[in-house]
Amino acid sequence: MQVIEKAVEGLSRSYGVLVPASELGVLLDARIDEIAPTLNLKGFRPGKAPKAHIKRMYGKALMGELVEKTINETSQKLLDERQLRVASRPELKPPADMEAVIAGREDLAYDLDVEVMPEFEPTDVTQLELSRPVYRPTEQEVDDSLAELVAQSKTYEAREPEQAARDGDQVLVDFGGRIDGEAFEGGAATDAELVLGSGQFIPGFEDQLVGVAAGAEVLVKVTFPEDYQVERLKGQAAEFTVTVKEVRAPKEAVADDELAVRLGLSDLTALREALRSNIERQYQDASRFKLKRALLDALDTRHDIELPAGMVEAEFDTIWREVERDRADGKSSPEDEGKSEETLRAEYRKIGERRVRLGLVLAEIGRRENVAVTDVELTNAMREQAMQYGAQAQQIFDLMRQNPDIQAGMRAPLYEEKVVDLIISRAKVSDLPVSKEELLRDDDLPDGYGEDTAPPPEADTAKEAKPAKPRASKAKAAKVEAATESTAEVAEEPPPAPKKTAAKKAAKPKEE
Repeated sequence: MQVIEKAVEGLSRSYGVLVPASELGVLLDARIDEIAPTLNLKGFRPGKAPKAHIKRMYGKALMGELVEKTINETSQKLLDERQLRVASRPELKPPADMEAVIAGREDLAYDLDVEVMPEFEPTDVTQLELSRPVYRPTEQEVDDSLAELVAQSKTYEAREPEQAARDGDQVLVDFGGRIDGEAFEGGAATDAELVLGSGQFIPGFEDQLVGVAAGAEVLVKVTFPEDYQVERLKGQAAEFTVTVKEVRAPKEAVADDELAVRLGLSDLTALREALRSNIERQYQDASRFKLKRALLDALDTRHDIELPAGMVEAEFDTIWREVERDRADGKSSPEDEGKSEETLRAEYRKIGERRVRLGLVLAEIGRRENVAVTDVELTNAMREQAMQYGAQAQQIFDLMRQNPDIQAGMRAPLYEEKVVDLIISRAKVSDLPVSKEELLRDDDLPDGYGEDTAPPPEADTAKEAKPAKPRASKAKAAKVEAATESTAEVAEEPPPAPKKTAAKKAAKPKEE
């Protein structure tokens, strides 16, 4: 293999690679020697076909296979020998006349273009001075949370048999539904508990049960809403035969030890402490978000580095696709209204540049500190996410374990958080008491604050797998969360292999 460095411009490198036709010929002869004993060709004893005959029959197919393999091996060897830390998947330009190469008439000559990671010295994180906004919940907030829990914890006790159901009562019913006289799937239930006025059932259903008593049989007539989640039932008129088995009056819960025990705690004091911890955790999430934002702001201002154009373009493309999707759905950010597309593209490109820059900085710090996501940490994260799917948790967990792309998407934010934690542990961080309003100010926090905000890998740097997190507008989220997002996963990913060449893969010679 001969390698010529053809061009160096910034982070871009271009190499010319040449493998003589004679070397490919040697490889072809070796390949024929390897498969000859396994071939059973017509007119020859098993494994005894002459090499010249095998070459005539299968030489072109075998050479195609060898060219493909040689390109992959030599391009990877080039990256390894020159110790290139690639920023995105290398671009391989195969020979203009691949058929001539496969036929053995020309040398294998191709170009390999690659962008490399910038070399830079990260800032000394021990010199970073950061403020962490903190807010401690008051006793009144704990009281309010307890009152809300009490309201949600009401129980019901049976009314006298002759007493009619009132709005707010709970009824125990059996029902069966019909459309055009025919029962339909999902239209029947036994021992269903329904709180009248709760809006659990189709509009109009609960209203027709107010005033009934235990033992009554009622014919309820309703029409499914046009936006009903089951397509075949949208707008359909239906009748339900409802048998009322019991009418129950609400019994208000009381904040006492009995309520705490019912909720799995020892007493009311333990319940109040659990509520306090839950409130504090929410404020800690917001505090962590803003501390991370301040940290990344500080890192951003301290690093002026050249950015790989491919990474920036991939990040911008991801953001811009979300912007256009929001436009189509009528969910554009109010901040974007009245701006030209040229202005918007420039603004969102800057967001992409910031994310790439911060990703490179965090990745370099993590690389130097040997930060890594362990298999145990990844497994725990997958299990935690799978648990959100209830009965399907095990099925979802198994799917995650079998899908490398999903794992890469989950590993990225875990890696970023570990690097951020490392930096925070070494920086000079001081707590700054603030009001609740200041801590939770909407323009500082994204929807679902406290959730993981690091993006998963993207494009050729890795695979995209955005987490399913509710957002009012992805475009708005991109701007709000740009301060707490990066692409630090580049340090966790091995150098991407070059794209496949135009050489046709050879099928294994068939036995005849």
